[in-house]
Order: sequence, then C-alpha cells, then structure tokens
Amino acid sequence: MYKRILLASDGSRETLVALREGALIAKAVRAEAFLLIVERETPGRRVADAVHPLPTNAELTDLLTLGLARLERLGVKARGELAVDEPAKAIGAAARRFAADLVVVGYRRQGALERWWSGGSGAYLVDHVGCSLLIARNLVSDDEFEAAIAAAEAQPA
Repeated sequence: MYKRILLASDGSRETLVALREGALIAKAVRAEAFLLIVERETPGRRVADAVHPLPTNAELTDLLTLGLARLERLGVKARGELAVDEPAKAIGAAARRFAADLVVVGYRRQGALERWWSGGSGAYLVDHVGCSLLIARNLVSDDEFEAAIAAAEAQPA
C-alpha cells in the first residue's frame, strides 16, 4: 500500500505526537520514511512566535537526530532533513523529491491572528501534494510509543 511515507513536523508538540502515529504506520506497512523537520521562515514568524513560541534551529536539529534514531530503533528505514521555509511549501517540495505516497502531518488549532499570519497551509498541502495526506490526531503516548520500539527491538532481525 504505502512504500514511502513523509513525516513532517515544525517541532510543535502536536506535530511530534502525529509523527508517532506516522512512524507506527511506516512500521506496520514496512514503508521507508523520510523525516522532514521544518523551521518556519515567514514574514509573520515573529508575530506568530509571540503567540505560540517555536523551537530554535538547534532544537529542531536535535529533534531530527532524535527522530531518525527512534525510527531506526523501531525498525523503519529512514532518512531526513531540516528545512528552513514556509512549512506547507517545504512539505510539498519534500513529498515530490522523496516520491512519497503518504504524507503525515499534525494538527494544531490556531487562533485567528496566527492563522492570518501563517496563511492557508492545509489548502496548499491538499493542492500541492500529489499523494495521500494524513492529518494525524490520534494521541500516541510516550509509553505506547516506547512499548512499540521495545517490541521492535525484541524481534529478531
């Protein structure tokens, strides 16, 4: 079904939880994963940052390293990158470059001001991603995810 899954995050808590769901899907269908961490680079970043602080470049780089290590421990073949761009554009470009057949993103409710500054990311993704798009909202707890990793590590290679 899915062979190449793009997992995308801006480092927010909501998108990180979504990555867990995407990682478990990749494990279940034995798909290759591409982890994209996007540092938002838009004119409205400073205003949006004041409303909902975003992680720094160093924090996002650490997140990419940690995410790739967790995917490896889960038994998912993965690679990834950090992009500095408007998230929807970066996700669309990475999906094409990776030839993804599924893109997994998270959902974070935004206030009117933040939505106005960040634009229509959801509509852009639907129009510019030529594959299935999953807006993951299932909460996968730390314990559940670590149990899945432990089970994967316990299986013979």
